[in-house]
Amino acid sequence: MPLVNTIDMFKKAYEGGYAIGAFNVNNMEIVQGITEAAKEVNAPLILQVSSGARKYANHTYLMKLIEAAIIETDLPIAVHLDHGDSFELCKSCIDGGFTSVMIDGSHLPFEENIALTKKVVEYAHAHGVTVEGELGRLAGIEDAVNVSAEDAQFTRPEEVEEFVGRTGVDSLAIAIGTSHGAFKFSGEPKLRFDILEEIQKKLPGFPIVLHGASSVIPEYVDMVNKYGGNMPGAKGVPEDMLRKAASMAVCKINIDSDLRLAMTATIRKVFAETPGEFDPRKYLGPARSEIKKLVQHKLVNVLGCAGKA
Repeated sequence: MPLVNTIDMFKKAYEGGYAIGAFNVNNMEIVQGITEAAKEVNAPLILQVSSGARKYANHTYLMKLIEAAIIETDLPIAVHLDHGDSFELCKSCIDGGFTSVMIDGSHLPFEENIALTKKVVEYAHAHGVTVEGELGRLAGIEDAVNVSAEDAQFTRPEEVEEFVGRTGVDSLAIAIGTSHGAFKFSGEPKLRFDILEEIQKKLPGFPIVLHGASSVIPEYVDMVNKYGGNMPGAKGVPEDMLRKAASMAVCKINIDSDLRLAMTATIRKVFAETPGEFDPRKYLGPARSEIKKLVQHKLVNVLGCAGKA
């Protein structure tokens, strides 16, 4: 099966009341863990590449890894640019074989965001590539994204119809209380489902995206801290809230920090228990297995997309 864009998978997800997992990839073991998990439960996938990951791993290497995953799994997989910040970056990814891109103009004034997003949409659609835009700003830090709590803004429902209509985007990332990174909430976790409901009314049938949606699973935080880490107070989005969002208009849920935590916690554990270990296969292999376990849990119990490929 060739790579796909997100049109059909989002249509099915919206109608079926589930969400597609969009998992960030950085190296071979992460790609393998995610795609092996999806193959076993027959789930569609979005593999996301940030600009930082693209620089780290090299565009060509990442695309060849994903091509290998297609051969091994025969699943519908979209390759998506996460948080593209310029037309030039989006164009480079489109020209390089990505099937979906995000142009993040959320830091710009409304009219400038529309102009930039529309420019990307026109180029992408001419090449059969889907585009995700963003309204509202999530707090937190992840790769090149760094937004303070003071600069974060909830999405304004009164703007979404005009934005989607004038840009032609295929999906819309919104800010309803999630944030990037592992420190999402200082108090009780809360998402603004009232904003999501209002947006769903204004854009019936239109796919919505949640960024910063890792749950920061306590098991992994405890493992990191046990074996020499320092992550006091790390707290993510409760999985029941993500299930509720997936049953509504949210068709794509981004997961990155949970993957990093699973991998880091496992590697720390291996080094702590076998301090003389120097064979990468002996610590990256267990990390890959833990990522596979985590992703299967997300696909089956949180996103609801198992069996939907």
